[in-house]
Amino acid sequence: MKINRSLPVAGFASAVFLLGLSQASAKVSVSKLFGDHMVLQQEAPIRLWGAAEPGEQVIVGVAGGGNALVKTDEKGRWKVELPAMKADGKARTITVQGSKEGDKVTLKDVLIGEVWLCSGQSNMEWSVRQSMNADREIAGAKHPQIRLFNVPGHVRNAEPLEDPRGQWQVCSPQTISGFTAVGYSFGRELQKALKVPIGLVGTNWGGTRIEPWTPPVGFKSVPDLKDYVDNLEAIEASKKNGGNRPRPKGGAVEIFNGMVAPLVPLSVRGAIWYQGESNAGDGLRYEYLKEALVNGWRSVFKNDKLSFYWVQLANFQGPNGNPAGGGWGPVREGQRRALRVPGTGMAVIIDIGEARDIHPRNKQDVGKRLALWALAKDYGKDIVYSGPLYKSMKKEGDTIRVSFDHVGSGLITGRKEGLNPVMAVGGGQLGHFAIQGGDGQWHWANAKIDGETVIVWKEGLKDPKHVRFGYESNPATINLYNKEGLPASPFTTD
Repeated sequence: MKINRSLPVAGFASAVFLLGLSQASAKVSVSKLFGDHMVLQQEAPIRLWGAAEPGEQVIVGVAGGGNALVKTDEKGRWKVELPAMKADGKARTITVQGSKEGDKVTLKDVLIGEVWLCSGQSNMEWSVRQSMNADREIAGAKHPQIRLFNVPGHVRNAEPLEDPRGQWQVCSPQTISGFTAVGYSFGRELQKALKVPIGLVGTNWGGTRIEPWTPPVGFKSVPDLKDYVDNLEAIEASKKNGGNRPRPKGGAVEIFNGMVAPLVPLSVRGAIWYQGESNAGDGLRYEYLKEALVNGWRSVFKNDKLSFYWVQLANFQGPNGNPAGGGWGPVREGQRRALRVPGTGMAVIIDIGEARDIHPRNKQDVGKRLALWALAKDYGKDIVYSGPLYKSMKKEGDTIRVSFDHVGSGLITGRKEGLNPVMAVGGGQLGHFAIQGGDGQWHWANAKIDGETVIVWKEGLKDPKHVRFGYESNPATINLYNKEGLPASPFTTD
């Protein structure tokens, strides 16, 4: 693609992106990702792309911002990167002018603000109309400064697709009912706190594993996932040699190709993610699968600082009664351990699940807890944004003292009911702690808050080795919080 000099009204950064539209068009066009009512990410390069006749010159501009003259490539594709702008609440137009008279596309009511991806499996796909207090939520969804783009349907593909489906809509009672409830709650909290436009891009598919959402570059970035890299390379070799193309291990890459690739490299602030139920059997290895997803998306969205906040799995099913734990305990631990990846965060919701429903209806608190991470880490708000996260343990005789990050203004025993705030329960016994003896056996343990730590022990047990907390699918008695009402994450110290 050849790029001419900038128009005099603004500077222009060279377009170097490889994805575009698949075929030339007689008339100038823009990707379906761009449209009336959209939000462009503030303080980031404004990336736009589309199609026209091969070799045609196209003028692209944002009212009050940058303009650029670009020449399409041999397939008729064009891409530009315009200078960053700051949110100011003004509605703007984007114009794309072809070389022929009257060949022009105009996008109206475009806002500059904060853009977030909302992705995952069914608990992220779960709509506002399916959630708690749905009628009230829908009726109150009058937020003209929130804009929604939902990728409809479910698409796998062997190769990256180039143009998405969907369209931008203004958030209203008429448009919100089918949108991701977690994403909406998250965006509403941001808009309320920041007073800037919020753009939410939903791309979800219930029942999916994490591997199909991960691009090849993500797997390549994690040495512990060499089996996926080898599998993908073997498939590519078979393809080049004219052989059959088998499906990748775990369905790797396929949903990324169909439902994320058409969105890149849109400038966005970050992503929120609710998934893991379909990978529960991978246990602790989920740590590395999560790392691959984060690294991969940061690469394809051309943003090494892309914020990535996920939801730890909620409590589900009946208690198993085994102090060693099991079930979803290990995959939650994998989610917790993945927090070692810089620029990430985790909303803990171990207190708002439902034993008999894998889809808890309380999506409001999920979105709020995700928003706390973003408000603190991306927007500099001085708030407590996480519940207690395991930091370290220290043996003290026949007890183990556990220390935490994010204790806030102190630790409490608490109780959460519905959408109500967490209530402190004075003198309550800490639930669901287990302790490991020297013989490797696990036992239910006593536990008490001591300042900013928790002391764990079992009467008669000498020389304990490790502690587990809430390490099963549904730790029903879990009740450790900080005073800000955010629950402690389950963990194991071994």
